[in-house]
Formats: sequence, C-alpha cells, structure tokens
Amino acid sequence: MSITSGVLVGNPRPASRTLGAALALRDAVQRVVGGIETGPVVDAAELAQQVFAPGATEVKAALTALTATNVLVVASPTYKATYTGLLKAVLDQAPGGALTGIVALPLMVAAADKHALAVDLHLRPVLVELGATVPGPGVFVNEARLTGDHELLTGELAAELESTGVATTLRALLALTAKV
Repeated sequence: MSITSGVLVGNPRPASRTLGAALALRDAVQRVVGGIETGPVVDAAELAQQVFAPGATEVKAALTALTATNVLVVASPTYKATYTGLLKAVLDQAPGGALTGIVALPLMVAAADKHALAVDLHLRPVLVELGATVPGPGVFVNEARLTGDHELLTGELAAELESTGVATTLRALLALTAKV
C-alpha cells in the first residue's frame, strides 16, 4: 500500500508564504520518513468564493481528496491568536470523523514567537476532533524563517521533526498504515 501526503492551507491569500511553509513541512516529512507519494494540495484561498455558496461542491471535493491521504499537513497563519476563519469554514464542512486514520501535522505561521502556543491550543484540537492522529507537538514557524529558501526551511523542519520525536512517531504510525 502506498502512503500519500496532502496539504490544506487556510491562508486567505492565494500562493501565500504559509503555503510555502506547508509544502516545506510536507517535504520534511517525506525526507524523514521516505517512501511517501505527494498528494493533493488545497489552497483554501482558491475556494474562498465557494465556502458559503449554496450548492457549491468544490470544498467537499477538496476535503474528499484530502481524506484519501495518509499524512495531512494543515497550515494557517495566526490571526487573532488562532487559525483563520477561512480554515475553520472549510473544516466545518468535513463530516465528523473525516480525518480518522490520517496522521495530521498542524502548522501555524506568525510574526512573533508569542503566538507559538496557538498551534497546539487551537489547531491541534480541531484536527483531533475530526479524528486525526497528531503525532506530537504542532509546528510553529516564525515569519522571519520564511526567506524563500525552500530547501533550507525543509531541512530545518526535518531537523525539528527529529528533535521533537515527531519523526519517530510518524515512522511508527506510517509503518502500521503500510501493513494494513
């Protein structure tokens, strides 16, 4: 069985630095685990017009694609000390238990380190509520680290996954997934 990664970004700006950070975290996961295929990337900014449109199916289709992955990076900039309303509106359309069987990695980006706790206080609980397994502390990225050097950030995030023990837990969880 192949293992696939996905990315969901809740920044209201399309092609944001948050998206870049999320892709770096996805690549860091692939680096520390190995053998993971790249799956869907959903930039919620591209769906913003559809989030509250009656009868729109784009958000549900995006969520369906993401729920077919094994590893899901869910990222948001920090707005008012929590994740964005856009990300909340997208996740609200996921049925209960939609992320069951998925290993989720919450990621938040902010301009100040004082917001570092938001990822575990706010984003992690909503992912767990939807059934995801979160293998360790969420990932916080200070905007100062977003220099545009994807490889540098990927390496830093891979080292962080290793040092926090998340990489070890991820490998164990995904080994179980591969046996199913």
